[in-house]
Amino acid sequence: MDADEREIFHFLKTWGGAYVGAVEVARRAGNKKKFFADPNWAKQVLMRMADRGLLEHDSSGRYRIKPRSRKDKNKRYVAPDITKILQESGVDAEDTSSEVADELQEEL
Repeated sequence: MDADEREIFHFLKTWGGAYVGAVEVARRAGNKKKFFADPNWAKQVLMRMADRGLLEHDSSGRYRIKPRSRKDKNKRYVAPDITKILQESGVDAEDTSSEVADELQEEL
């Protein structure tokens, strides 16, 4: 991400799940000098971020950070050494859920 994208991302993060208009983003994400020089500076950056899947927009042209799917929240990081141990015991590390991890924890 470049500097403009970072500014916009951090600004939209403060709004939570609410949609924010492009002009409001341009006014508040950058500084006054940037907004008065070009009031539409954020529109291109917002569209680029939406194309990459970082943001989503509604029919009236407002943007927000794309919420994480529930599937992503249930994924867990497994350290490489633990993955090796699991593979040696015949368990696929990517298919482990919290139940399998709890069972392995009890065995140890």
